[in-house]
Amino acid sequence: MAQRTITVLSDDLDGKESKDIETVTFAFDGATYEIDLSKKNRDAMEKVLTPYLNAARKATGSHSRASAPTRRSSVTSEDREWLRQNGFPDIKDRGWLPTEATAALNNR
Repeated sequence: MAQRTITVLSDDLDGKESKDIETVTFAFDGATYEIDLSKKNRDAMEKVLTPYLNAARKATGSHSRASAPTRRSSVTSEDREWLRQNGFPDIKDRGWLPTEATAALNNR
């Protein structure tokens, strides 16, 4: 019997399912957060934060992750399944991929 895993992406804010869901990472008050948002809700978040981001300065030092992207390209459930079958058995259904896994996807 064959098994098929289906991952349904939904917006953490409004619960709506969509193919344009992206994980957004941000930090506030010393804590780093991740939220999965549709393009519409990500744009709304950016609009609200823009005045604060424009007035702020980027943090430097050991606590900064300046090289980490705040957006990820869409990784499909098929991509994640391919990774699990090709040497990355611990890949989760949601969230960031390890650098090695991203490289494997780019090189396949």
